[in-house]
Amino acid sequence: MESLSIIIPIYNEEANLPLLYEKIKGVDLSQYEREIIFINDGSTDNSASVLNAIAEADPSVLVIHFRRNFGQTAAMMAGIDYSSGDVIIPMDGDLQNDPNDIPRLLAKIAEGYDVCSGWRKDRKDNTIKRNIPSKIANVIISWISGVHLHDYGCSLKAYKKSVIKDVKLYGEMHRFIPIYAAWQGAKITEIPVKHAPRIHGASKYGIERTLKVVLDLIVVKFLSRYSQKPIYVFGAFGVLNLFAAFCAGILALYYKFFGGKSFIETPLPLFVALTGITGIMCIFMGLLAEILMRTYYESQGKSTYLVAECRNAKHDPSHDA
Repeated sequence: MESLSIIIPIYNEEANLPLLYEKIKGVDLSQYEREIIFINDGSTDNSASVLNAIAEADPSVLVIHFRRNFGQTAAMMAGIDYSSGDVIIPMDGDLQNDPNDIPRLLAKIAEGYDVCSGWRKDRKDNTIKRNIPSKIANVIISWISGVHLHDYGCSLKAYKKSVIKDVKLYGEMHRFIPIYAAWQGAKITEIPVKHAPRIHGASKYGIERTLKVVLDLIVVKFLSRYSQKPIYVFGAFGVLNLFAAFCAGILALYYKFFGGKSFIETPLPLFVALTGITGIMCIFMGLLAEILMRTYYESQGKSTYLVAECRNAKHDPSHDA
């Protein structure tokens, strides 16, 4: 029997928790060995007591209490780390995700997909503060990442654990898990899911989150393309600065000998110095980044590749000490 882990980050949702738990338990998932993981992300209301009571009554419920509020991404990471299921279903704890959509996500996983992402096609949030910024962010994320989904912000998704077990999440990067999975060769699909208006409590996110998401995406893109060859980024920028310094130096000499202007009459010498120093420093930073990258892989015995399948191999390098 395949196992399933439902991961739910919680922050000040005491009024929603009993009904959320009952809704999840009411979904027919009898073909799966199921566990529910609640991560209490430093709630300041009575969420901790409610969760402890649920866990005491139901051994299939695991509750993780953070010492303070670390954010949804950290809570999601903890849920993944503590999960034992073959399939992972993250969802929100505010009752806006419908647990009855879980079997539909699992059906797509059973068809052979590695990731099935929920799409809140009829989203019940504030249009100005939430919906429009979210649509803009989704277009930007799809364009930069090359992974086209309508709704990266929807927490309700299904993942085979095998495609996300080595993912490390920071900042607001939990929404980028499908991108990490796609870059590792995962097969991804998307289905519309129900979305309900919030009944109890208040949203913890505002319009400023869009900027954080875009900045985190830049980090993700950099790590995906250049984490193994950082010299390509730093070195390229360094060479560009050195080229600018060279051109400015030639122009300064031209003005000196043919334009009748001394060096102190133009900003070109200062520009040469600044761009030249910047170029040299960038190249050295790239070299340092290369050393750090190699130390990271070699000191821990990490591989720079992922093998999907191997047949008739006489030796498995992963078993080497």
